[in-house]
Amino acid sequence: MTETIASQPNTSAAGGCACGAARFTVEGPPLRGGLCHCMVCRKAHAAAFNPFLVFPADQVTVEGQLAVWESSPGYERRFCSTCGSRLININGPEIEVSLGSFDTPGLFEPEYESWVIRREPWLPALDLPQHAQERASLDG
Repeated sequence: MTETIASQPNTSAAGGCACGAARFTVEGPPLRGGLCHCMVCRKAHAAAFNPFLVFPADQVTVEGQLAVWESSPGYERRFCSTCGSRLININGPEIEVSLGSFDTPGLFEPEYESWVIRREPWLPALDLPQHAQERASLDG
């Protein structure tokens, strides 16, 4: 396993959308990170799964114009209003950041997979905890 930013509490990382109109910075390590195979994530990201990291809202700074789609009550998906890149999701006091939108690859690794009942049959499971649907707990 490589040393990642998650093991370095005073580190920051930046990223943004495809066109550069929206940018973000995260401070410190994420609370958790995973891959979600649910149908809403798959369709919202036009991908087989959504890789994401969860940070406390006060550790994320966003600049630029973002459009909003509330995909379920209290869960806002935000994306660049110019190019449509998915950047963040707001869920109460937490912000999910799309792993693929960081400027530098390899800074973070997923810790689990959720909604594996929706995983593509050709996609092998990672050697991580597997959750048929949602994780049992939001705090770990």
